[in-house]
Amino acid sequence: MSQLNRRVTKAVFPVAGMGTRFLPATKSVPKEIMTLVDRPLIQYAIDEARAAGITEFIFVTSRGKNALEDYFDHAPQLEASLLESGKTDLLETLKSTNMESGAIAYIRQHKAMGLGHAVWCARRLIGDEPFAVILPDDVISAEKPCLKQMVEAYQETGGSMVAAMEVPREQTSSYGILDINGESGPLVSVRGMVEKPEVQDAPSNLAVIGRYILTPDVLETLNRQQSGAGGEIQLTDAIACEMTANRKVHALKFEGQRFDCGSKAGFLQATVSFALARAELQDEFAAYLREISPLIRAAE
Repeated sequence: MSQLNRRVTKAVFPVAGMGTRFLPATKSVPKEIMTLVDRPLIQYAIDEARAAGITEFIFVTSRGKNALEDYFDHAPQLEASLLESGKTDLLETLKSTNMESGAIAYIRQHKAMGLGHAVWCARRLIGDEPFAVILPDDVISAEKPCLKQMVEAYQETGGSMVAAMEVPREQTSSYGILDINGESGPLVSVRGMVEKPEVQDAPSNLAVIGRYILTPDVLETLNRQQSGAGGEIQLTDAIACEMTANRKVHALKFEGQRFDCGSKAGFLQATVSFALARAELQDEFAAYLREISPLIRAAE
C-alpha cells in the first residue's frame, strides 16, 4: 500500500510534563486529568482521536501519572452501583471512558528532553506506519474534530502535516512558525519551519499547534538526538528536515477554536466556552455571566 493511501490508526499522546503552571493542583493530579466542565483534558483528546479513526493509543508518560492509567480502566464497583441505582445515563457516560485491553500502551519518558524526544520514545510501537501526535493541552472546539479534518486532507496529500493557525505577530516567539509557499486556502505546502523565532525573524504569523500527522521518516531524524531551541529535541526541527530531504509537508488551517489549556487563562477561557455550549448549563451559566458583567467592567 502506498504511503499516500495508508490509514492513520496510531496516535501518540505526550503526557509526561509536570504541569508546573498549575501547581499546587498538579502536585498529586496529572494536568491531563484536570477537568473542563466534567471531562478531563485527556478525554477530549481521546474522543478527537477516535472520531478521526484512531484505534491504537500510545501514551508517553513519566513518574506520577498513574491516575491516567486508572482513568481509562474499567470501574466494576462504580458501574454496579450506578446500575443498581438505575442511573443508566451516568453509566453510559462512564462506559464511554473505558478503553479495552490492549488499546492503550504506556511508554515512560525518563528525562524531560522535549517534544521530539517524547515522540521518539514511542518509535518501536509506531513502527513503519504514519501516525498522529496530539497534545492534550491544545483543546480544539470544532464542528468536525480537528484531527479528522487533517486525516481527510492527508488522504489527498500524503507526507507529513501540521495543524496551523494565525497568531498575533508579537506572539510568534512562543510557537513553531511556518514559512509557506504563498498559496491561499486552508491547505498550504510548507517550505520552512522555525521553533520560537525572535519576532523580527519570524517568516510568517502562521503557527503550529498541537496536532500532527507524521511519516516514519520523522522518527529516523529524531534518532539523531540533535538538540534545538532550549537545548531540547524539537519535533519541529525533525519536520523541517523532511523539507530539506524534499519530502512533502503541508499545513492545514483548521476550522475551529483552539484553547491553550496549558495556561491558566486559556484553561479558564475554555471552561467558559465549553460550559456555554452545554444545553443543560448554558441558561443558568449565561445568566450568571450577565450578572457579574458590571464587576468585570469595574475591574478594567
